[in-house]
Amino acid sequence: MTYDVGTLRAEIPALRSGVAHFDGPGGTQTPARVAGAIAEALTGPLSIRGRLTPGEVNAENLVQGFRQAMADLVGGHPSGVVFGRSATQLTYDVARTLAKDWAPGDEVVVSRLDHDSNIRPWLQAAERAGARVRWADFDPVTGELPPSAVDAVLTERTRLVAVTAASNLLGTVPDVAGIARLVHRDPRALLYVDGVHHAAHAFVDVDRLGADFYVCSPYKFLGPHHGVLTASPQLLERLRPDKLLPSADTVPERFELGTLPYELLAGTTAAIDVLAGLAGDTAGGRRGRLRAAFAAIERHEGALRGRLEAGLAELPGVTVRSRAAERTPTLLLTFDGRKAADASEFLAARAVHAPAGSFYALEASRHLGLGDTGGLRVGLSPYNDEDEVDRLLQGLADFLRS
Repeated sequence: MTYDVGTLRAEIPALRSGVAHFDGPGGTQTPARVAGAIAEALTGPLSIRGRLTPGEVNAENLVQGFRQAMADLVGGHPSGVVFGRSATQLTYDVARTLAKDWAPGDEVVVSRLDHDSNIRPWLQAAERAGARVRWADFDPVTGELPPSAVDAVLTERTRLVAVTAASNLLGTVPDVAGIARLVHRDPRALLYVDGVHHAAHAFVDVDRLGADFYVCSPYKFLGPHHGVLTASPQLLERLRPDKLLPSADTVPERFELGTLPYELLAGTTAAIDVLAGLAGDTAGGRRGRLRAAFAAIERHEGALRGRLEAGLAELPGVTVRSRAAERTPTLLLTFDGRKAADASEFLAARAVHAPAGSFYALEASRHLGLGDTGGLRVGLSPYNDEDEVDRLLQGLADFLRS
């Protein structure tokens, strides 16, 4: 199939401003169809879920449509799809729930490659339970986190391993499936995977990854702002989160506090349909079309990354910190004798948005020797094109000469 970036760009009103957005890792721009689905949900009959009135039926259909769409996106089961306000909130909820069964001497493994939302909730839960925390370190030169680094800190007391499927700072894509095989040598150990950056760039199969829990955020892949957790319904049945007495005790509802924001669910379903539509006339169901679409997205983003890296190699004084063999189209840059924040400000004045910072990946930034300052993050998204990459490169060249 031929990837038509122009057609996708035409669907995204924000791009008409002329700003070149390289801030996708922090949140993508929104297609009109997604906004339209949100508006339609809010303006049609809508009430608490049920099967009697039109408003009840609409609410129920929006919930079930969302669960099926997310299951198609990540390869899970609709009954294992949990809505959350954010990936951070969902991780805190799971950490508190799992920690009820931890005892002093149990161990939790976290990685320095991760966003803090997949570190701090586990550290805090472990502290309350009296559990020990072990750290898996990535190589600061290559950016790699091999399975052996996790294996080195696994013991018979390991109860939970938390790891990213893709670093939001460096783009590194660890071998999660290899890590999962090591973790699951002990049936008592669970693997919690942060897929927030990963799901925006890769075709996800949670079973193949070996993730017991996989969390992601639709606003990273053209959708609205919230989080989604996917796990097997059987695993969720074993967990007893805190909940109100009269609220549903079924799975996945027992994990969803209060009335769901049906309009956000509608927007997420629409975003997944936009992604599936990038496959063109590919035959098959939505899952099959998503597979084809992400293969095309990876080719498109990979070509842009190659163009970007070739251009950066010609700029003096630029260090590309993203070096892992397997990674998303996300580059962390630092500059000899210059501040990344100054580069970001210089580019912004030229309608190129590439933010600077550590982006909540504090442990990763510190492990790289960058402190809490981080660097300039250039994140490619499915709607970026060659002209925008060239504008970015020209802007950086001008910055270095200024």
